[in-house]
Amino acid sequence: MEAIDPAYGTATLLLIAAGAVALLLFLIMKVKLHAFVALVLVSVLTALVVGFPLADIPAAMMFGFSSTLGSVALLVAFGVMLGRLMEVTGGAQVLADTLIGRFGEKRAPLALGVAALLFGFPIFFDAGLVVFLPIILTVARRFGGSLLLYALPAAGAFAAMHAIVPPHPGPVAAAEALGGSVGVILLVGIPVAVASWYVGVLLVSRYLGARIDVSVPVALFGEVNDGRGQIARDGEGETGDSTGSGAAARMDRKPPSFRTVLLLLLVPLVLISFDTVLDTLTVTGVLEEGESWAAFLSLLGHTPVALLITVLVAIAVLGRPRARMTEVTKILDDALGPICSIILITGAGGMFGGVLRLSGIGDALSGSLADLGISLIVQAFVIATLLRVAQGSATVALTTTAGLIAGAVAEAGLGDFQTALIVIAIAAGATVLSHVNDSGFWLVSRFFGMDERTTLKTWTVMVTTLGLSAFVIALGFWMVV
Repeated sequence: MEAIDPAYGTATLLLIAAGAVALLLFLIMKVKLHAFVALVLVSVLTALVVGFPLADIPAAMMFGFSSTLGSVALLVAFGVMLGRLMEVTGGAQVLADTLIGRFGEKRAPLALGVAALLFGFPIFFDAGLVVFLPIILTVARRFGGSLLLYALPAAGAFAAMHAIVPPHPGPVAAAEALGGSVGVILLVGIPVAVASWYVGVLLVSRYLGARIDVSVPVALFGEVNDGRGQIARDGEGETGDSTGSGAAARMDRKPPSFRTVLLLLLVPLVLISFDTVLDTLTVTGVLEEGESWAAFLSLLGHTPVALLITVLVAIAVLGRPRARMTEVTKILDDALGPICSIILITGAGGMFGGVLRLSGIGDALSGSLADLGISLIVQAFVIATLLRVAQGSATVALTTTAGLIAGAVAEAGLGDFQTALIVIAIAAGATVLSHVNDSGFWLVSRFFGMDERTTLKTWTVMVTTLGLSAFVIALGFWMVV
């Protein structure tokens, strides 16, 4: 669906967007209206105020809702299935114990962050987060304290890699628009992502975790596994309760080995890397479009397909050796119940952001910022930041900004290194200030059991310090080259 022709100027559209966000926060935080209901209501009101034709409002609402729901529903469903199997069989506990044994108890957040940085190289933010969720919760339960101490370093690592480092689609698309080298952006982006993660995420998470207590949620994966891989089974051979409630007896089975769990986690890592790497090679002209073998590997690497395959492997190596298939099916079925709210709220967040994008606010804002008369790298960061805040989508902010300044970059005759710094500045601006018009905000809020106020004080602050850290590093290099 295409954006409408704005009936108002840029300033008025920005005021409408700000008013919509303020109304949404008021309804959720003061009136205590359910977030899903509030998001749908404010989306309708925003479409009316902006001036959508009445007949087009349902389509405008479905534009953001269906696209977000299409990507999130399968991903979250398969992710929680995998997580629940890892939890009840002791696999998450084994992996957590091994990581902590190698890094030490005091370095548990660092261990989770480093693991997420490695796994986040080919895996998108939301896919990485949903796969790592049971590990994060297991470590947090074991050592206590605020969940933020363990969740933010891992989530921030996935966010940093997704925003800055190829072969993720954002930096690749920006490189293509600006005529930069993907290889140079990769070489520059990795150290910048790691450094900005350490300063803007790890250190900040220690500060936030010491001041804001967030309890470990139990809705997704139940209570903590005892580490022995026990699965409930009743005495009559019927399907048991996987949480061990009621009169069900418990069956002791040896938990999987660290190697088994690690290889299981490598399945989505390898499969998804097929899609991301091959897509990058096609964009850069290394591979021709239409290669059948590349298309097949890309299919295997499509995130829902990769997670489906991983769940099937998990059933074979974690579930079936320890329980009957009926019990495994019950475990998977129980895992799906708590995620309905997460999926619907995340989809509604995408609906709200989609309405703002279709309102023409991005185009109007881009036009007014086309010539700011400031340094090119600062201009790139400012434009991406304003677009991110106005319409929510980091990918839209990144690609729009790259297209907007492509002409100026070409006229400046920048080298590959300077172009890479421009891409990083754009990615930094597109990362900051995630709030209620960003579907990722709602995904993090619901996964970690945080209300909207707490998410704004933690997640929004952390991604902002992450983006600012990346921009400061890029600006420093810009000033010395």
